Amino acid sequence: MTHTHSLHDVRSDGWFERLGDGAPSFGQLCDIVGSRFVAFAVVAGVRITAVGIDERNPDASQIDFRIGDEGSPQRLALGEFRQRLAAALASDDGPHGDLPAAPTREHLSAFLGHRCVLLCPIFGVELRTLTVTPDLPARVSIRIDGADAEHSLEELREHIRRQIMAEAERHRPRSPFSIDITVVARAREAAERGENDLVIDLLRAWPNPLSTLLRTAEANSLATEVRATLAEGLALLGSAYAGAGRHEWGQDVLRLGIQWAQDGAVGGDLFRRLGEALCAEGRHGEAIGLFRRALALGATGASVLPSLAKAFGARHRHLAALAVADAARAAGASDASVEEVTHAARNALGETWSRLAAQLASSA
Repeated sequence: MTHTHSLHDVRSDGWFERLGDGAPSFGQLCDIVGSRFVAFAVVAGVRITAVGIDERNPDASQIDFRIGDEGSPQRLALGEFRQRLAAALASDDGPHGDLPAAPTREHLSAFLGHRCVLLCPIFGVELRTLTVTPDLPARVSIRIDGADAEHSLEELREHIRRQIMAEAERHRPRSPFSIDITVVARAREAAERGENDLVIDLLRAWPNPLSTLLRTAEANSLATEVRATLAEGLALLGSAYAGAGRHEWGQDVLRLGIQWAQDGAVGGDLFRRLGEALCAEGRHGEAIGLFRRALALGATGASVLPSLAKAFGARHRHLAALAVADAARAAGASDASVEEVTHAARNALGETWSRLAAQLASSA
């Protein structure tokens, strides 16, 4: 005899949203790990206890967790944690036991598979009814994407497994040497608009693999233009970090970019950016040598000399600041770019500068 059972009371719609109600840290955890993976962890009985964030390579962020309340502490990189969690959830989950003639909510949930019941709403599946016929596979009617459908219980569970693995595939850590250089153009445009956060989002995964690749023979075989593009990407990312106040990260990325650029105009631009990043921290003395190196590598005077003049001014080397400011104007820099340092230097020198300027003019 065929029996059809309503699954209205079995459904767990909204359980995950209710879990996070009133817990700001829950939302932060979902932002870092991924909402669905946090849900997977709850379903699998995995308790996340701490997260160590790696901003430059999110997949390398460290996840501390326990399996169950009594499990020993464990730690995995976020990328591996996601993959293992998905694999564990995709394993077999029932049905468990026979279904009585008058099943309770617990009987129905166990027959469907507790994981299946919890994961259905995560993937937009609404359970409707369960039909059981002796000697035939149990069938489940569902509503998904606004449409009604009916599947065998195994087909439903297979659909959930495919969704789990698809989510894992979307978040699979990239190959260490998988770098999409086409994003550099987008990052350049974002930098020109002053959108540091977007530049960071586009390029934040680059430093770790490029640091590893730099030490391989493959790096030496790359075409010059490819190395230049990689160096430019690191230049944009380092300046974006510095612009966002993350000075140490920015400087590390710029130094990595210098190793990729070697000599040439891109290298000059990187030395300029690194000098500006040091100036932002008040390290003007160190920056002076970097600006000089930028000029030696072919960076334009209009881009470098105003910053060099300001570095001299900050070190109270006022005559040098004035001379470099004049050179900056001659190289095409705007008056506005050196106006402040020029004014400060003349005020600091006072009458001495007036007499020297008059003497120089007379000699000329």
